[in-house]
Amino acid sequence: MFLQYLLFQHFQVIPAPRCYEQEGLIAPERNSNNRRCYSDKDLTWIAFIKRLKDTGMPIKEIKHYAELRAAGDPTLSERMEMLVQHRQALNEQIAMLQEHKIKLDKKIEFYRNEIERVNKDFVEN
Repeated sequence: MFLQYLLFQHFQVIPAPRCYEQEGLIAPERNSNNRRCYSDKDLTWIAFIKRLKDTGMPIKEIKHYAELRAAGDPTLSERMEMLVQHRQALNEQIAMLQEHKIKLDKKIEFYRNEIERVNKDFVEN
């Protein structure tokens, strides 16, 4: 059974659908009132596009992935390789962010110690 979803019913699930349409990433069906209708499959695909975008994959690469997806099973290996490479890039970003966090934690600790020292000196004088 084909389940239809109107844009206004699932707005929180469908970020910037017109943008995705303009980029050629989605092509939702339209009802008799010309409103976009989304199937479960459409919503799953949109959520995946959003996840790729949220994790830093450029639209150009997402479009390439979408083209491969449209080409079907012969592209499974290439799609998997794209995701493996994207995961590696994410892991590198996470490692860099963790290093930045460590540096910030040290700086925050420095300020705590300095504030404590200044307050102690102020009370003693």
